[in-house]
Amino acid sequence: MDLNNYIASIENYPQEGITFRDISPLMADGKAYSYAVREIVQYAADKDIDMIVGPEARGFIVGCPVAYALGIGFAPVRKPGKLPREVISANYEKEYGLDTLTMHADAIKPGQRVLIVDDLLATGGTVKATIEMIEKLGGVVAGCAFLVELDGLNGRKAIKGYDTKVLMNFPG
Repeated sequence: MDLNNYIASIENYPQEGITFRDISPLMADGKAYSYAVREIVQYAADKDIDMIVGPEARGFIVGCPVAYALGIGFAPVRKPGKLPREVISANYEKEYGLDTLTMHADAIKPGQRVLIVDDLLATGGTVKATIEMIEKLGGVVAGCAFLVELDGLNGRKAIKGYDTKVLMNFPG
């Protein structure tokens, strides 16, 4: 299945010069969404994964069904002030600004093997901050899976050395 047909490109969103890659059409098509999730599940199958971690909000959309299919837990990564218990945080730079992410301080147990799942790999800032928090908690990042990679934004450079699966590539 060619998943590229299920991604909408919106020019100058959220700001001038940015092309936003919208996964809504993929999610709206049950066969395409199911196919994408199965591809990530298959990638994870031999990695002995204990936990899926997904950055908000689209990482939830992709990561939760992967966790469900694997029969394992899901830990959310959120912006500050969104998680109710003790958190750890990491700052990161994204393609159009600076931001902070948080994760519950007890979300990952030492030695747990974690797969990070998100919709998009762009500059790599979000996933790099997520890796930082997982490793701070003693987790092992066994892989990173994305629906879309924006070529030319050097996201892979930020996560060099980590096993990565990407389902689609688009110009950055």
